[in-house]
Amino acid sequence: MVNIISFPAFGVTLSVSPVAFYIGSKGIYWYALIILSGFALGLLLASAGCEKRGIKKDHVWDIALYGILAGILGARIYYVLFSFDEFRGDIMGIFKIWEGGLAIYGGIIGAILSTVIYCRAKKINIFNAFDVCCVGLLLGQAIGRWGNFTNCEVYGKVTSSVFGMSINGGDPVTPLFLYESAWNFLGIAFLLFIRDRKTKNGQIFSIYIFWYALGRLILEGMRDPDYILYLIPGRLGISQAVSAVLIIVSLVLLRYVTKSDKEYFKSISSI
Repeated sequence: MVNIISFPAFGVTLSVSPVAFYIGSKGIYWYALIILSGFALGLLLASAGCEKRGIKKDHVWDIALYGILAGILGARIYYVLFSFDEFRGDIMGIFKIWEGGLAIYGGIIGAILSTVIYCRAKKINIFNAFDVCCVGLLLGQAIGRWGNFTNCEVYGKVTSSVFGMSINGGDPVTPLFLYESAWNFLGIAFLLFIRDRKTKNGQIFSIYIFWYALGRLILEGMRDPDYILYLIPGRLGISQAVSAVLIIVSLVLLRYVTKSDKEYFKSISSI
């Protein structure tokens, strides 16, 4: 199916198919290609200069490989746990991840857990590994959101904004995928700017968590209610609740790893 996506305020209209090309009768989806591209570019960014920051390149590649496998598993488990009603009559559907149903927060949790296990096994400083890898992770997230664009998903309520996006002639809606991607790219620039200013391992990772969670907290409130997994029906989405908790966790973690390092807070406040 080809979708007609337009940005009326800019006079831009695009014909977008979720399928990039076919191999025989098997369709290769843009979503998968974009996710893989984000993973590859994020890995390259994380591994660039990693050794001067105390992490071997081979370790970064291993962390990324285990992270994507654990991330897919975590993303699926998270989605199933909070959407279990969808699978009551089809338990085997839990395993059909190719039909959709992955939650990004579950993916992040899965990747974090696999990284902790790997670092403990290899006797690598866990917080330093997180600092090195989180910039690449955020790049993968920024690029990956464009897979939602090709699938015509992750959009918000009807809007009069100049950035409003019309799908197949419908009323313009909020392009959340675009907003989140832009927010993540800004976060990448910020993290790259401050990462060599860190004075303690874990500071960059803490700021990554804060930045990403803050963006999700704001944007989830703009999402189409039909695409929200609710913790309190009609009032509080699960992702919003998780984002709020992570913001608090990130601030506590930053304080913990920094331990009143006045020079670090001074360098950040001067940016």
